[in-house]
Amino acid sequence: MGLSSLFQDSLSYDALMSFWTAPQVTANIVMGLHLIGALVLGLCIGYERSFHGRAAGMRTYGLVCVAACGLTVISGYSDLWFAGHWQGGSSDPTRVIQGIVTGIGFLGTGVIMRDGFTISGLTTAASIWGVATIGVLVGLGFYLGAIVLTILSFIMMMWGSKLESYLPQHHAIAITVMMTGDLAKAEGELRDILHRVGYRVAPGSFAISETGGQSKWQFVAISAGRGRSAPLLSLGRLLSAAEGVTDYQINHARN
Repeated sequence: MGLSSLFQDSLSYDALMSFWTAPQVTANIVMGLHLIGALVLGLCIGYERSFHGRAAGMRTYGLVCVAACGLTVISGYSDLWFAGHWQGGSSDPTRVIQGIVTGIGFLGTGVIMRDGFTISGLTTAASIWGVATIGVLVGLGFYLGAIVLTILSFIMMMWGSKLESYLPQHHAIAITVMMTGDLAKAEGELRDILHRVGYRVAPGSFAISETGGQSKWQFVAISAGRGRSAPLLSLGRLLSAAEGVTDYQINHARN
């Protein structure tokens, strides 16, 4: 058999349709329903984190949950891998998948950045893991499942943050203040300022150091809720007018 004939046989209608047999389509539909369910549950947990101002929010949790579901559900259909053409030879695809997951984990760690209380790159890391899962699904022949995962991931990346913005939540801000004078009095005044603009100090977030006769205070403040906290500009004006404050910096504690 020549190379041309072999190529034509590989692209024949019967050969291509072997990837879309009734069991294959059924498995893809069940997989799609699993992925949708995993996304919904992941969003529920992610919303709880977003509501309390944590770094990992709805998009991160949703992407991780749906990707983990995709990797798990394919293990239940090993007889349909590669459209049923894999006969369990010398190579083991599960070991390859494990290697991919491990390698992508290291890659995801590399895109997560932390600057003080601000963490960025979590959603990017989760989306990279999701893309790896899509590649695994396509490689095993679960095209419909890969398409569903792609659509769900795309929706989360494009509109997940907008969904978060419509829901009630307590956003967090990182504050750094340089102060002089009576620290006990300064702390009371600082907490009073935050209370007036609708913020409170997050428990266990205080870090105090002293440099050149000045005290450096770093902490996270949690808002009282959407519409109940003043803009950061108003908070900055109050801090600059506070007694003993020589310098300050405010930025969002999550990204």
